[in-house]
Amino acid sequence: MNQDYIVPDNWSVIEEGFDAERVRSSESLFSIGNGAMGQRANFEEQYSGHTFQGSYIAGVYYPDKTKVGWWKNGYPEYFAKVLNAPNWIGIDIEVNGEVLDLAKCSVVNNFRRELNMQEGVYNRSFEAVLQNGTEIKVNVKRFLSLVADELGAIKYEITPLNRAAQITYKPYVDAGVKNMDANWEETFWEPVDAQYSVNEGFVVARTFKTGFGAAAFMHNSILLNGNDTQTLPVSAQASDRKVQFSYTIEANPNDTAAIVKFGGYTVTLNHAEAELINAAKAVITSAKAKGFDALLEEQKQAWASIWEMADITIDGDVKAQQGIRFNIFQLNQTYLGKDPRLNIGPKGFTGEKYGGSTYWDTEAYCIPFYMATKDQQVARNLLTYRHVQLARAIENGEKLGFKNGAALYPMVTMNGEECHNEWEITFEEIHRNGAIAFAIYNYYRFTNDYSYIPEKGLEVLIGIARFWHQRATYSSHKNKYMILGVTGPNEYENNINNNFYTNYIAKWCIDYTVEQIARVRDEFNADHTRIMDLVKLDAEEIKAWQEVADNMYFPYSEEFGVYLQQDGFLDKELVPVSQLDKSQRPINQKWSWDRILRSPYIKQADVLQGFYFFEDHFSKAQLEKHFDFYEPLTVHESSLSPCVHSIQAASLDRMEQAYTFYLRTSRLDLDDYNKEVEEGLHITSMAGTWMSIVEGFGGMRVKNNMLYFEPKIPAQWKGFSFKINFRGQVLKVSVQPGETHFALEGDHDMDVVVNGNAVTVKPNQLVAV
Repeated sequence: MNQDYIVPDNWSVIEEGFDAERVRSSESLFSIGNGAMGQRANFEEQYSGHTFQGSYIAGVYYPDKTKVGWWKNGYPEYFAKVLNAPNWIGIDIEVNGEVLDLAKCSVVNNFRRELNMQEGVYNRSFEAVLQNGTEIKVNVKRFLSLVADELGAIKYEITPLNRAAQITYKPYVDAGVKNMDANWEETFWEPVDAQYSVNEGFVVARTFKTGFGAAAFMHNSILLNGNDTQTLPVSAQASDRKVQFSYTIEANPNDTAAIVKFGGYTVTLNHAEAELINAAKAVITSAKAKGFDALLEEQKQAWASIWEMADITIDGDVKAQQGIRFNIFQLNQTYLGKDPRLNIGPKGFTGEKYGGSTYWDTEAYCIPFYMATKDQQVARNLLTYRHVQLARAIENGEKLGFKNGAALYPMVTMNGEECHNEWEITFEEIHRNGAIAFAIYNYYRFTNDYSYIPEKGLEVLIGIARFWHQRATYSSHKNKYMILGVTGPNEYENNINNNFYTNYIAKWCIDYTVEQIARVRDEFNADHTRIMDLVKLDAEEIKAWQEVADNMYFPYSEEFGVYLQQDGFLDKELVPVSQLDKSQRPINQKWSWDRILRSPYIKQADVLQGFYFFEDHFSKAQLEKHFDFYEPLTVHESSLSPCVHSIQAASLDRMEQAYTFYLRTSRLDLDDYNKEVEEGLHITSMAGTWMSIVEGFGGMRVKNNMLYFEPKIPAQWKGFSFKINFRGQVLKVSVQPGETHFALEGDHDMDVVVNGNAVTVKPNQLVAV
């Protein structure tokens, strides 16, 4: 772990000192985004050292042909690549004729990066001695506007220190980009147009196959000591892929020569291709009218509004505070809920690994965060996203031999079509269907908005129930229904039989769907008639579903008194993780895959994931027994694992263990626990970090149409607080040792239950419990 790398701070992520070995990790950690686009924290100037260049546009992808030596029926035809987009941030710089390149400078001093999470601004500064002896001081400020989400802004300042300097800024936009994960060094963008006028440049490119069009644009202005040098000579170079300007300015020692660059993307998701440049010009016109400083102030206000609702405060533990704010910040940079066509990719705008934009992580981990910190419409949009893709989910099922409208939602997707290309995941990690159904239930439980189910949700539930019915296999030997050949949440076991979590959520999905069919019939008869006519569902089919649910098999050990992760789990050598040599960790980077599959080691919560979702189905004693059996075998090499264990440890009053898991989930990337942060951040698991505080230490649950709390506080903290937007009213919860305060922003009383006791919270009054 890089424990001494990121400086602890309540509101910022800070790196001090230049280290070439850390550049790619920092490019991930200091990434910025605004929900519509984002980018790694690449240097604007040239850098000849090891770097991972990445700018990304939400919803833009390339269907890369799946490359396998064999082909199985139903195999995905492509892997959806998250595409490195045309570069708009680039600024080549020369000082007294020498290129500024931190990898080649004689000296680099006082290097500092700061990601100001409170304001949504990325700052970088350093002093350098170039090989020609010129000493300079550099300050760079960059942000992606939350208000105008096609716009980004850079202010790049250079101050000569020891001599006068001729400074040449060469800003550019460039569509000649490649992906880090390109298989054959291929490019994915086809040049369409390149234009420029005074201080403005545009390149339009179109993705091969998918035909997404994007215009990368820029507008530049040069300042000397804060004053615009409008008469400065400028030259331009253009090709079909790139437009670059050149501005040369003379600066005396301690003068500051700066370039202000506005840039960004207009895309065919929002504009006709023929109008991309005109749309970009409109963005530039608006940005020029406001100016950099006003745009920066606008950015600060937009982030202040987000933090007003989403912030979690922790008193007395800076690293814990920095961790949760980093997680909340990155979630809001990735997805703001403005565009219902979008979803939450596991790397967000910070890397290319995994591909696709939609995983089961959204339903299992992210929806609770967005329900509680934003308007419920944001969560409803995420559910609607799956309804829109229901027809594709049915097609995915048909490719694998399912019929009659059975829906198998993809493990990874951009448009509803499966694009994950590892067979043990694609074909077998079918528990993802269950998470989507659970999210529908969870949304109604939290918001009390039942309208989604008769309008859209019931069709999704029926497709999922049909899948589980057909996927189950009847065993005459056990007189039970089995689900064979699966991979559970623990991806360190493939092609196993009767994964407890998968079987349990399959049964629950069928039971829940049958309940909703009856309720919609009784309360929304017109919708019931419409849906039954659409899906051609009758009582006999429902009866057949129920037969499967009522007779589902769950592997169980009488010896240990626990449900087994899968049929053969006890055949393994159950050596706890504590006995593993630390040099063998993480095992996914040290061991062969067959060794991992034969081991008892669990990548992430599996049986315990079921206990998390269906907590009310089991006693506290059962949770404790299963936690004690499985956690010692868990290596937590999935980002989705520590948060569930933190919540359950808190529920079991194991606060030191809960705190340790919290630190791991909140600082997973900041401290690079899994030694992979240079590939990008773990965005979707960051919502689990939020849950570990709200549901873990806050003990928040929704039961009987009310909020329940069992607040607990780690010994390392003096207090913590969070807000919940619950059914149109905002409840603030502040926890200190021995006392919890509640404050309500709303127009009517709210009844809550605290440690088993009913409490009424009135608007604008503080209640201490």
